[in-house]
Amino acid sequence: MDPQKKFTDSGIEVKQLYTGEDLPLLNNEMPGSFPFTRGVQPDMYRGKLWTMRQYAGFSTAEESNKRYHYLLSQGVSGLSVAFDLPTQIGYDSDHALAEGEVGKVGVAIDSIEDMQILFNGIKLEEVSTSMTINATGFILLSLYVALAKQQGADLKKISGTIQNDILKEYAARGTYIYPPKPSMRIITDIFEWCSAEVPKWNTISISGYHIREAGSTAVQEIAFTLANGKAYVQAAQQKGLDINVFGKRLSFFFNAHNNLFEEVAKFRAARRMWAKIMKDLGATDPKAMMLRFHTQTGGSTLTAQQPLNNITRVTIQTLAAVLGGTQSLHTNGYDEALSLPTEAAARIALRTQQIVAFESGAVDTVDPLAGSYYVESLTQEVETAAWKLIEKIDAMGGSVSAIEEGFIQDEIARSAYEYQRNIENNEKIIVGVNKFQSAEQNNTPILKVDDSIRIVQAEKLRQLRSNRDHAKCDQLLQLLSDKASSGENIMPVVVEAVEAKCTLGEIADTLRELYGEYK
Repeated sequence: MDPQKKFTDSGIEVKQLYTGEDLPLLNNEMPGSFPFTRGVQPDMYRGKLWTMRQYAGFSTAEESNKRYHYLLSQGVSGLSVAFDLPTQIGYDSDHALAEGEVGKVGVAIDSIEDMQILFNGIKLEEVSTSMTINATGFILLSLYVALAKQQGADLKKISGTIQNDILKEYAARGTYIYPPKPSMRIITDIFEWCSAEVPKWNTISISGYHIREAGSTAVQEIAFTLANGKAYVQAAQQKGLDINVFGKRLSFFFNAHNNLFEEVAKFRAARRMWAKIMKDLGATDPKAMMLRFHTQTGGSTLTAQQPLNNITRVTIQTLAAVLGGTQSLHTNGYDEALSLPTEAAARIALRTQQIVAFESGAVDTVDPLAGSYYVESLTQEVETAAWKLIEKIDAMGGSVSAIEEGFIQDEIARSAYEYQRNIENNEKIIVGVNKFQSAEQNNTPILKVDDSIRIVQAEKLRQLRSNRDHAKCDQLLQLLSDKASSGENIMPVVVEAVEAKCTLGEIADTLRELYGEYK
């Protein structure tokens, strides 16, 4: 690589100087209007700030509930739930394969009783909840709806998001259960059921975040994410669903990294591209063409070396998300390269958002970087490069085929390798890692989750199973299997099953027997 030349992390060459001659044709686009390059609201943050979320969940439902009450008291405007690995892949906490993982990377949820504890003292009608859950998303949504019904909430008013994006699990993250085709069928069942029963719920959060965490570039992140989004829309259309109805309830989830201007350009390009994709697929309602997205700052950018430097990284990433027009934001704790965030680290992460919102002036005008010779040029270059990748995926028959052929996985792996090689060659500087190192003793406090949580959860499960109507549970699980076999929508029976105290593992296993597991 020519040392005189500069490139973004996606390999786009950065010129020394940008002038008016570099500006693409801008067509005098306005925020709140197609193709939404400049934002989905005409007034953006002058009308309403983004939702400030803090992703939290660890140990037991009791411990996570305490953290949620703390975060709400500190000014978060939405909850974001992390689940442990057994919950994510459909195993109860007392299952043999759950050993060593219960409550570790998120909260353990086995049944309606755990859900009651998790949201104890929190009115679901008054809070927006995002749940990072995919393979078992349909079960967690059913548990949430069952709890809302117990609270007497109006289901037409409850709002939030389930991630529910299984395609990126096959491509980048790995917490899948069933093969792609039955998984896609469950997702379209959720779309259909929610549009009638919980119309304010975002039925999917199509996720570029984990694609980026696995090592993709910014260009690949939006290309693969939008291609996955297109696959979900086409699957819903094949089921006869109206794109103008379900299209309004699709949301996206992106990563924010350190290359400030490329990240802003990425968010602007993604909005423009999605508007065109939806229009081409037949959407006529502008709200169904809007790309609304949640952002999380880049976990993979955080370093275990000199961890306090991560506060600065998270600040840059926060600015990228806000200048790029996010609807919702989670900021990582500075200690997350070492452990789950402590309360103190979570507070600083939230304060970072609040300082940008109330002290920086970044929110005072819509799309403040619009018209920048560099940013407008880079937005165009990111878009052009992303379309090239989407065209390749379309030529293979779409995302499902591209994943089955290993194309997306190979592209991500190649980028991850290049990035790491550039760090090792000192072509890419990471402060405190390959330059400006210092001898240090790490005194950062660490949050530890005790292995005894599995015993606590197993005892809860034993009591639950001894206090329920077994015949009713067996009957509902059989009904679930029948409806899944016949192609009927499974959501109503899953809600009934969780209300009758069937466990997450029992429901997941019922479909495992029918669909098999993806290997």
